[in-house]
Amino acid sequence: MEEREKDKQGSAQSQDTSKENIPLPDVTFAAFILSLNTSALVHLGEIPEPGKDEVCEDLVLAKHAIDTIAMLKEKTAGNLTEEEQTLIDNILFDLRMKFVKKAG
Repeated sequence: MEEREKDKQGSAQSQDTSKENIPLPDVTFAAFILSLNTSALVHLGEIPEPGKDEVCEDLVLAKHAIDTIAMLKEKTAGNLTEEEQTLIDNILFDLRMKFVKKAG
């Protein structure tokens, strides 16, 4: 049993090491919103899930991601730069239009 645990730990450590080499974007509001946008696009079936070649549509999860962005827009009202406000407005409009087309 100890051998299995050591193998699992060794495997997890080697996976962690490979992840350390991937450059991540700076933690910014825009990067966060763009990440949620990508998630919504994946669930809308507009782009494939990272690491996969096929697209998969899940409108419930797409709506959840869109609603999350809308909630962030509401909660950050008055605290965003003009660029951040424009970004969130444009993303919400685009995602909502895509959602209506898919759900219609």
